[in-house]
Amino acid sequence: MEKTIKVLIADDERYSRDELKHLLKPFSSLQVIDEAESGEAAIMKAVHLQPHVVFLDVEMPKMNGMEVAKSLMALKKVPLIIFATAYPQFAAEAFRYEATDYLLKPYDEEMVRQAVHRIEKQLLHKAKHETVKTAGKLAIEEDGEIIYIEPKDIIYMYRDDKVSKIIAKSGNYETKISLKELESRLIPFSFFRIHKSYLVNLEYITRLTPWFNGAYQLELENRKEMLSVSRNYVKALRARLEI
Repeated sequence: MEKTIKVLIADDERYSRDELKHLLKPFSSLQVIDEAESGEAAIMKAVHLQPHVVFLDVEMPKMNGMEVAKSLMALKKVPLIIFATAYPQFAAEAFRYEATDYLLKPYDEEMVRQAVHRIEKQLLHKAKHETVKTAGKLAIEEDGEIIYIEPKDIIYMYRDDKVSKIIAKSGNYETKISLKELESRLIPFSFFRIHKSYLVNLEYITRLTPWFNGAYQLELENRKEMLSVSRNYVKALRARLEI
C-alpha cells in the first residue's frame, strides 16, 4: 500500500476534530485527508476518498458511530476503525465491529500514540516484519536454537535491560527481540501494553485493582506476582476488558 496512511476524522464537534488533528500532526506516516461532521457525511466521504483509517465518534446525531461502522464494513475496501467517545460503556459494542482501537475523550496523548502505533503496524510494517508463521507459533532464538511458542500460552512479556523475557505456560524464555517487535508479531492475538516495558495477554487477567497515583495492579491466572499498570494505560485497558 502507499507509504502515507490516509485518515478521515468523523465527529460532529469541531473542537474534537481540531484536537485530534493536532495530536495526529506529529506522525509523518498519517495524512488527514478530510473531516466529516455527521455519520452520513462520513460514509459518503469514505466511499469517495477510500481512507485507510477512520477516526469515528460514537455519539453523533441522526446516525451514530456504530451505525456508520456497520456501513463501512460493507465497503469493498474496509478502513481500519478507531472509535472515540467520552463514555467507556460503548467499548464492548465497539470491538464487536472489529475496531482497531478505542479512544476515550478527552484524548490522552499517550493513548493516541498507541493507536497510531497499531495503525502503522497493521498497514505499513506487516510486509516488512516476520509475523506469526502459518502454523500460528512465535519463533524465537535462544542459545542458538529456534524455539516455537504458542502465542495463546504466553501470559506476559517484559523488557529487562537488553533482553525481552517471555513468561508462558510452557516455561520462561529470553530473546534479544525488542518488546516493540514482539508486539508487532503478535498483533492477531489479544496482547496489550500495560507499561512501556510490559505486554500482557488479556486472556489471563483475573483482577484489576486500584493501586496509587492513578495506577492499577493486575492479577494473572496461576501467577503469584502482581503487575503494575501505568496510569497512562489504565483507561484503554479498562475499555478493552469491558467487552
